[in-house]
Amino acid sequence: MAMTLGFGLIRTKLTKFQPRFVRNFSTSNYLLKKKDDDYVEVQPPERIHPMERVKNIVKNDFKQMFDPEAPPLDDFSTHVDIAIIGGGVMGSAIAYFLKERIPRAGLKVLVIEKDPSYSKSSTVLSAGGVRTQFSLKENVEMSLFGAEFLRNAPKHLAVEDSPGPDMHFHPQGYLYIASEAGAEQLHKNQILQTSLGAKVELLSPTKLKERFPWINTDDIALATHGIQHEGWFDPWSLLYGFKRKAMALDVEYVQAEVVGFEFRSRTDLTISTLEEGEPYEGIDKILIKTTKGELKTVKFAFAIVAAGHESGKIAEMARIGRGEQLLSVPLPVEPRKRYVYHYHAPDKDGPGLNCPMVIDHTGAYFRREGLANYFICGQSPPNDEEPETETLDVDYSFFDNVLWPNIANRCPAFNNVKIKSAWAGYYDYNYFDQNAIIGGHPFYYNLYFACGFSGHGIQQAPAVGRAIAEMILDGEFRNIDLSRFAWDRLIVGRKVVEKNIL
Repeated sequence: MAMTLGFGLIRTKLTKFQPRFVRNFSTSNYLLKKKDDDYVEVQPPERIHPMERVKNIVKNDFKQMFDPEAPPLDDFSTHVDIAIIGGGVMGSAIAYFLKERIPRAGLKVLVIEKDPSYSKSSTVLSAGGVRTQFSLKENVEMSLFGAEFLRNAPKHLAVEDSPGPDMHFHPQGYLYIASEAGAEQLHKNQILQTSLGAKVELLSPTKLKERFPWINTDDIALATHGIQHEGWFDPWSLLYGFKRKAMALDVEYVQAEVVGFEFRSRTDLTISTLEEGEPYEGIDKILIKTTKGELKTVKFAFAIVAAGHESGKIAEMARIGRGEQLLSVPLPVEPRKRYVYHYHAPDKDGPGLNCPMVIDHTGAYFRREGLANYFICGQSPPNDEEPETETLDVDYSFFDNVLWPNIANRCPAFNNVKIKSAWAGYYDYNYFDQNAIIGGHPFYYNLYFACGFSGHGIQQAPAVGRAIAEMILDGEFRNIDLSRFAWDRLIVGRKVVEKNIL
């Protein structure tokens, strides 16, 4: 019996295939129920400054090269229902929500991660912000869900009698500052945000000065302050919590590098973009290289690319951007390096414990980091001045020449600061419209994407994990409609613009 499914711009005629009825996947028949305690315990590291993690990058690299006792994860299933490429916070969130729906032996999920130390992961090198102050409805809704998930993470991510990790959430909110040129848009954003349930207040320059007397308001026309669902948290705790819970639900993790896909010619599918009689070249196997240098294949029913800034490379391996028609459009995701500077401001008239994450109209941001007048700050460079991405080296001249003047203008106490450390991390930057790409590819019915978040993926991971699980298990979004972020917009050139990108 044949069935026809619609995927965005194409309609696919499938024979003897049930993509939405996961319990019928043939690979699940090979599953044996494991003991409840049969999983690898993931130990949380000591909470250290991200700079310390960066200092360990070289050490970790050399350990992997020369230490034969570094624990490989080479024992894994080669026939799975769902293979997730990327084991950071996004991939682990997807794995968690899939297995929450169909636990234990009902669904076989494998996560492929080449660096389980996460020494260069965007997740652990991020500033860990969560905000509802976006200009797009979907982004606001995803962050609202993310904030609530963080609030209840000890319950959601509990394993047996052990609660989930503390997220170390700081609820000081985000403070957006606008000049005359941006005041109208900021007000429109606030109206949308509050209509969706966000708690965001408008502040005139006078009110702003009363609330935060250390701010220079001379060039400010309007400000908005998130008084609930906003702040910052420890990204590592979220990643650790998702991964630990996913493994407790029998998700497998393998340390390996994806090096390609195997293609299979099929005549039982009809694609509108193919000539009559032309076979469909599909994919159902991932080619990976293990820590021992062995090449192995993983057969899957569905694959999900959640590889962050490397997602574009993975897409190329699937001939996306290298073929014709639906395969002619590349995945517009590439790494963009961003610096975070950690500094001390000793002047007593500077920000105190109530300091929010301040977003200046110049694009500069800063927030408190711990106690004793320590802060972090950053800013995205102009598009024509993007730094190289081969290394995670920090350019201190960017702070001196660009960032410092902006934060010192907004907070005069920052005229006297001393840089204590700095680090760099990667955005999985969507250079098409700076928004997420979520959902299935229009040519490959079994290949899904969750990438291109351009700096706000960490806070949206819970919502995206749930959404991808809904798409695969239910065939549609059930809670938040994210269809505007589908692949289709890339094919037709329809941008979905978020005006509040940092």
